[in-house]
Amino acid sequence: MQGWKPIFKKELADHFSSYRFIILFSLITMVSLIIAYMVGVTIKQDLEGVAKPKFVFLMLFISRGVVFSLVQFVAFFGPLIGLVLGFDAINRERNEGTLSKLLSQPLYRDAVINGKFLAGVVTISIMMASILLLITGMGLKIVGVIPGVEELCRIFLYLIVSIVYISFWLGVSILFSIIFRSIATSALASLALWIFFSFFVSMGATVVANAAAPDANSSNPEAMVRNAKIQRAISLISPMVLYTYGTATVIDPTRKTTSTMVLVGPMEKISQERFSGPLPLSQSILIVLPYILSLIAITAVCFAISYTIFMRREIRSL
Repeated sequence: MQGWKPIFKKELADHFSSYRFIILFSLITMVSLIIAYMVGVTIKQDLEGVAKPKFVFLMLFISRGVVFSLVQFVAFFGPLIGLVLGFDAINRERNEGTLSKLLSQPLYRDAVINGKFLAGVVTISIMMASILLLITGMGLKIVGVIPGVEELCRIFLYLIVSIVYISFWLGVSILFSIIFRSIATSALASLALWIFFSFFVSMGATVVANAAAPDANSSNPEAMVRNAKIQRAISLISPMVLYTYGTATVIDPTRKTTSTMVLVGPMEKISQERFSGPLPLSQSILIVLPYILSLIAITAVCFAISYTIFMRREIRSL
């Protein structure tokens, strides 16, 4: 790990001074603030003259704007942050001829990839923390409710899980930048993997589940449950699903399970009664802990693969 600090500082400066980062950060911040503003205005109108329920501040993150809630927006578009930051991390240096010059210095080779990955993680952390602070400030202004300690803890935990999730995609993009010499190829491969996990995994899970349990209708509850279990098991290979399940109960204390299918009465709906018995933070963490640990594990494995491939490459081939 010796010698990674100069690489880290140089990469961090490059990220914050690049036009693509400024454009991406501005776009995501703008969309996030628009979603939070629309949700905040709706909450304020709905709660006029009504006693404000507990954990109402968290509704800024879980309630939908026009199409997405903030949590859904980060789950779907957050990977683009990691992909943009890392798709040319290694092959750009290699194509410009600076990587071999860098490795000829009295510098450990692993300092290069460690410094680049850490710089990307810190950039992601600053970006997500800034967006959440802006949304929190807007919520205080619009909704007029001060979040409690538990709400702040839930938001902070959501921030940590989001950083890990986006860091996984940063590791994926760095891996492709090591494997492929062409910048365009590594970018397309990263986007293809994001599209596969975002769209085709859920579609494939539905097809397989319908084939395995074709009689999944309201008149056959056993087939419905079997169909839902198959879809859930297959969809869990997607990091986006792991992240969605991992943050669903953390940011929404009224959820008692991560399952999207619960056999209840036909008239069950989201209402103020859901806020009568929210889960404590410790119980919410226990429910989502397998998904959070899975995200951490695949992020570590992805970076470990990148690290191993980079360290075993011949210097002349780099």
